[in-house]
Amino acid sequence: MNYVSTRDKQLSVTAAKAIATGIAPDGGLFCPTEIPQLSKAELEKLMTLDYKGRAALVLGKFLTEFTAEELQDFCNKAYADEKFGGSNTAPVVSLADGKQILELWHGPTCAFKDMALQMLPYLLTASLKKTGETRTACILVATSGDTGKAALDGFADVEGTKIMVYYPVDGVSPMQKLQMTTQKGENVEVIAIHGNFDDAQSAVKKIFTDKQTAEKMDKNGMMFSSANSINWGRLAPQIAYYVSAYCDMVNNGTIKNGDKINICVPTGNFGNILAGYFAKQMGIPVNKFICASNKNNVLTDFLKDGGTYDRNRPFYTTDSPSMDILISSNLERLLFYVSGQNDKLVSELMNNLSKDGKYTVPAELYEKIAQDFDAGYCDDEQTAKTINKLWNDEKYLADTHTAVAVKVYEDYCERTGDKTPTVIASTASPFKFCRAVIEALGGTLEKDDVTQLDVLSGLTGESKPKPLAELAGKQPRFNKVVDKTEILDTIDLLIKL
Repeated sequence: MNYVSTRDKQLSVTAAKAIATGIAPDGGLFCPTEIPQLSKAELEKLMTLDYKGRAALVLGKFLTEFTAEELQDFCNKAYADEKFGGSNTAPVVSLADGKQILELWHGPTCAFKDMALQMLPYLLTASLKKTGETRTACILVATSGDTGKAALDGFADVEGTKIMVYYPVDGVSPMQKLQMTTQKGENVEVIAIHGNFDDAQSAVKKIFTDKQTAEKMDKNGMMFSSANSINWGRLAPQIAYYVSAYCDMVNNGTIKNGDKINICVPTGNFGNILAGYFAKQMGIPVNKFICASNKNNVLTDFLKDGGTYDRNRPFYTTDSPSMDILISSNLERLLFYVSGQNDKLVSELMNNLSKDGKYTVPAELYEKIAQDFDAGYCDDEQTAKTINKLWNDEKYLADTHTAVAVKVYEDYCERTGDKTPTVIASTASPFKFCRAVIEALGGTLEKDDVTQLDVLSGLTGESKPKPLAELAGKQPRFNKVVDKTEILDTIDLLIKL
């Protein structure tokens, strides 16, 4: 199976090449030329497997140049029980009113990004070998909080790689910042920028397409790659957990095989919900995707108001910082497929976004999208009330992002009357956002952010995650802050690592 650029279908590469390079030379995103199908027999087989087996089978449908044995080995290592607290890698927790909470944060950094970024180093290093690449892969990452730490953890001291992470200095939670700035590893670098996530993401994309920088890297025996969800190797592993959730719901008797589900996802960059869309295209019965935004509701407006995407609006720093995004990169992939792989249209729309900060999709294209997607948003006040209500009514402790999804789902149900059992992606441990969660529960804050773990644990009786508790007393290694216009100059730090 080959992969083509969303902006030029003539640019076709293997899966290994797509993963190794991360982003297409024209700035487009690599996509499989076709979406593979899960047969009835394969779906029934998946229901008998553990998560590692399910992930290996799903990945094998997309990554055809990798052997089944390779992928199973990668999954066994990436999703090892000791990393994810047991064999139930992505458990589904049933709550009231059809809510099925898909907990994706039991990995080493307590966020859903672990589900992909524990796998990506194996896929990337294998892809480099398959393509005959001998240069060092330099991973560039823009993060709104969780991707940075998960990528750092996955690639720390991985042979043949270096990694540089950029984060908005005032746009992540204190816990997220501490996780990144205390990261161990001889091949890692972390830099804060004066700007927001969109600034970091745009700058990283420019670095990828800057010819002079590419020549400098090549001269030093290095090449760029990405660990953001623009890299197909980051997105593909995420498809597996939606397939797995469906299998678990059938096995638990929540639904029967063949019944439809809804999927509700808190998302800013559109990658997590897009993975669910791919699962549906493979054959998982999905009725509706519910896209949940915070106050930065550019996606909600696009999906609800006729297909105009307009990032020319105020940017808000919220209590759900991983969704503080106005340029949703992976929406480009959805437009590519819904338009029948119309690369010329996608290229035109992305040019409009770059030039004018907005675009409007054709009416017939919007109608197709609206058949699959609904949307809503939730501000910080509503988020806090939802955290409080979930805890008091159901004794379920949710982080701020999960609470956004729950509120949007509840609003959707009230508006539509749809009672389809719904998978709600829970994307982070509540202990990663202690301050906001403690305040929502009416607790008293402490000055030290690691101490907040004890406060939240004492308030709820829930155990604090070991990876976060181990941050106590650690001193930051990285404290460099640059202006968003100076990011290109930081590449010299990466070369010298």
